[in-house]
This record gives sequence, structure tokens and C-alpha cells, in this order.
Amino acid sequence: MKRVGHKYIDVETGTTIDTWFPRSNKQIKRGCLALKLGLIKAEFVELSLPDVDQPPTSTAEAYLRLHLLSECAVLPNEINLEGLFSLLPNVAWTSAGPVLPARIEQLREALVSENHHLTVTSIDKFPRMTDYVIPQGVRIGDADRVRLGAHLAPGTTVMHEGFVNFNAGTLGDCMIEGRVTPGVIIGKNSDVGAGSSIMGTLSGGGKQVNSIGERSLLGANAGIGISLGDECIVEAGLYVTAGTKVTLPDGKVVAAKELSGHSGVLFRRNSLSGAVEVIATNAKVWGGINANLHANN
Repeated sequence: MKRVGHKYIDVETGTTIDTWFPRSNKQIKRGCLALKLGLIKAEFVELSLPDVDQPPTSTAEAYLRLHLLSECAVLPNEINLEGLFSLLPNVAWTSAGPVLPARIEQLREALVSENHHLTVTSIDKFPRMTDYVIPQGVRIGDADRVRLGAHLAPGTTVMHEGFVNFNAGTLGDCMIEGRVTPGVIIGKNSDVGAGSSIMGTLSGGGKQVNSIGERSLLGANAGIGISLGDECIVEAGLYVTAGTKVTLPDGKVVAAKELSGHSGVLFRRNSLSGAVEVIATNAKVWGGINANLHANN
């Protein structure tokens, strides 16, 4: 199967700025003031679906892979994104269309006759997901906080302070109020609390892939540098890294990485001693996510 895309190109340098691949796979044109004023041009491109084991070789192919992730056609970490950053130019995402940052002054000058007040929402390699892919059965409080390449399964709610990066996301009903970083997958019926974060593949050495299982809770302002299995809880404000020393119910002290991926555990800090303790638990302790909030169709 082939996918049809529509790409914008910088007129002066010939740099591909972006490529949009409609879900319908039809030849659909886009329009913007930067195109009308001649700073960018547009053309259609046709690409075969990629070999997921091979890295992308062009900007258009990089965009196709990000589309496939956001369309939930592939899961995070299942498609090769090696070299992605080098293929994506830094772009000024503006109210008049995407242009190279060096073209902003030229664009602003050209817009005088259009009576258009130019706003620049970001200067980045990644656009907002919702400008390219509209996920099904999903709520997003602030679209600026979800990048193209995020994988949001039906039933996901991303609140206004939640953030989901590319090559990361959810597998079902989830509440996302914290940061979901590249490589991280959140299982069904889990809650990523306000201000919390999960260390992803762009952190440190970039090799550790962390995840959260089903029916788990990462408390507000908490964080993890390990994986959580099913029915786990990390109390609010506690950041558990791989090297964090934790005390088991039998009194033994181990590094938290030894519990990475284990199910049915609660991480908490002893308010008297300051020691991080681990006890057995289950999802009934925190009650699970509110099902009424995830009827998103």
C-alpha cells in the first residue's frame, strides 16, 4: 500500500518543511498565506508504507512514520526512528503557515497587504499532532502539549497540563495530567498524575525503555525512572529512579531497578525516617480512573 502526502517546501532552499498524510489517502491540497505569498511551495508525494525495521531516509518518510504512530497504526518502539531529528528541519509554526525560522521577517513584511497579525506558536522540529492527525475517542485539553507522533488510544484524556511526546502514548482509557516522554507506554486504566513525569528514551543514555502497566497510579508531582507493572502506585511527590534505595516488607534494602516491571507494589516515603518503602497493594487502594471521564466518543 502507498500513502499520498502533501508537502510544503521552502522556495529559496528547496528544504522540505513538512508533509501531511490524510487518513483518507486522497490527494488533498492545503493552503496558507505563506504559500499564497510565495515563500513556500507545495507538491504531492507518494510513499510506500515503511519497513518498520529500517530507519527513515527523508523528511517526508519521517513524517509518515509520525503519522502512523498518531493514527495508532503502530505502537511506540515498534517502528525505527533512528536519525529522525536530522531529517526534521527546525520550523517556525505560524498562523500564516509553516516556514523556516529565517523567513519570519520576510513573511511578516509580505503579510502587510493581507492585514494579518502574525503569531508564531513555536519554533521546533515537531508540530502539534492535532494539525495533522485527529485521534479517535480522545480528549486533549491543550493541543500545544501533544506532538505529532504521540500514540493516543481511544479513551485517553490529556488534561491541560498533560504532555505527550512523539513515540510515546497510551493503550486505552487513561488520564494523562503529567509528562509522557519518548518511548514510554501507559497501560489501560492508569493515571499519570498532575506534574508527574516518566523518564524516557531521550533521557540519560537513551536505552532504557520505561512503561506503566494497567490500573496503576503515578501520583501528583511524582516520577519514575523504572517501569511499573499492573496495579502499582507511586505516592505523590516521590521520584523513584533506578538507583533509589527502597526497603522491602521484610526489611531488605534493594535498588528500585530490581522491582522494575513488578506488579502490585506501592512506593511511599516514610514521613518519619524519610526512607522509601515498598508494600504490596492493588488498584482498589486508589479506586481507579473515573470511567465517566473516558467516554470520549
